[in-house]
Amino acid sequence: MIFKGLLDDARSIRDRDPAARTTLEVFLLYQGFHALILHRQAHWLYKHKRFFLARWLSQFARHMTGIEIHPGATIGRRLFIDHGMGIVIGETAEIGDDCTIYHGVTLGGTGHDTGKRHPTIGNNVLISTGAKVLGPFHVGDNSRIGANAVVLQEVPPNSTVVGMKARVVKIDGQRVPSYDLDQIHLPDPLAQELCRLQHRVYANEQKLWREELRDREADE
Repeated sequence: MIFKGLLDDARSIRDRDPAARTTLEVFLLYQGFHALILHRQAHWLYKHKRFFLARWLSQFARHMTGIEIHPGATIGRRLFIDHGMGIVIGETAEIGDDCTIYHGVTLGGTGHDTGKRHPTIGNNVLISTGAKVLGPFHVGDNSRIGANAVVLQEVPPNSTVVGMKARVVKIDGQRVPSYDLDQIHLPDPLAQELCRLQHRVYANEQKLWREELRDREADE
């Protein structure tokens, strides 16, 4: 059963990474896959209250792969960790099925919560390079988190969040598979807000100009 799950993970990585040629290549050469193998063993030890051994194995995995996953974290099927260096996943984090996580991602806490401290990631979610998802909230299914976003609150399903602090941006209300994210042509909510403010300033200037013109005509 465990081997079948790992085989599904490896095949999923092969299918979703254009650089992967064979499943054997994933088994032998992909650090993200190695981190998954070690985490699933560490998580089994953690669930059976072998906390020291679980933590030792997770630290060994961190040393070998550059990916730090607490043994208490719950990870679903077919997770694709692309590159992976610098990823940190906290103890109470939960990740659904068919997700993609790029390097430099943190699924962490804010330091202000107890108990459930880390995010719950839904199914088919993509988290791009350098994103920080901090706190015990839910990221909805089929959502996409842009590069270097700092997410501090709930993310609705089927949405994209970008920016610091991250804002939700809907993409035509359509479900988009997590591995199809165009990380370059994302909408910029800050630029959009600046454009709206610029439009309002221009409208107010025009209104003031017309009022001033009417006052001059009345004086004449």
